[in-house]
Parts: sequence; structure tokens; C-alpha cells
Amino acid sequence: MYTTERYETTISVKKYLEKYVDVETFLECCKACPNYEKIWSCPSYDFDVLEYWKKYQYLDLTAVKIIFDEEYAGKEFSKEEMNRITEASLWKVKHDLSQELLVKEEENPGSISLSAGSCGLCKDGCPRTKGEPCHFPHKMRYSIESLGGNVGLTISKLMGIELEWMEEGKLPHYFVLVSGLLR
Repeated sequence: MYTTERYETTISVKKYLEKYVDVETFLECCKACPNYEKIWSCPSYDFDVLEYWKKYQYLDLTAVKIIFDEEYAGKEFSKEEMNRITEASLWKVKHDLSQELLVKEEENPGSISLSAGSCGLCKDGCPRTKGEPCHFPHKMRYSIESLGGNVGLTISKLMGIELEWMEEGKLPHYFVLVSGLLR
């Protein structure tokens, strides 16, 4: 169904903030998302995002490119088929990447990982929508984009990958998951 390619690089947080972070612009993008203020890993936050970044010196970036086989890439699928394909590929790779990053956190005391996209730990929906605290604060992680990072520019300039966007009902040739470890 798919193969993966992995890309890794390290950049100083100072340089990353200068070249790839624009909190105001990405906060506006987040406001247009249905997860805004509905998932604890998504804005709005009760902390200063720039200060969050500045607690760390380095950002170890990991991108995983999920490349679909010819029989899937660029083809049209029903909503049910699309959900099945993304569950078997995107969500599986994201879960594996998240677990890997939690291990790296343990190996690097004081570090924190950044998720590839929003949190999906609560299968019945995030408790934020009910005004409740996060059920898994020890596992929930913010994404690079939710903290103002420009993921498209990041992978283009630092990893040589261009994003391919999904069209309605049509599977892209590949997905790219981007995560990181702040240390």
C-alpha cells in the first residue's frame, strides 16, 4: 500500500525562530481549523508560545514521507475507503512516530517532543470541549504548526520536500508527517 522515507535534521531553536516561526500568521490559520479551542494540543493557549520555544536550545526535526503505491496514489476513493487508507497509513505511522519520540524524551532528560499534527489520544473526543482538563497530560504534545512553525517552509528548505495537498476524494501521491524533539 505504501513505503516510507525518513528525513532528519537538527537546527538551533534560535535560528528556527528567526527563519521558520510566525506565531501570529499561524494562529490565524489555526482559528480557521475545526480543532481550534476544541483540542488541548491546539490553540488558544494560556502560555506564551515564543517563551515555550525559548526554553530549549535545539530542535531535532523528523519528517516521514508516506509514499503510496501506484494503485493508490492520485486515485479517487469514497470517504469510507479514504478513512480506511489513512487509518492504515497516516495514523499508523503517526502513532509509531509519537511512540519513538516519547522514547527519545526519556533518553534526553528535559526534552519535549512535538507531534505530527493534533492530538488524537482520546477516542471519544477531547475533554476540552466539555471544559475538562486533558486526560493524558503526560502524553499530549503540541505540534510544530500549533506553536507557529511553518512546516511547509521547514521541510522545503531543510529537507528538500514539497508538500502535496489532498484534494477532495483523491488520495495524494504522498503524505508528510513532521515532528520534532525540543532539547
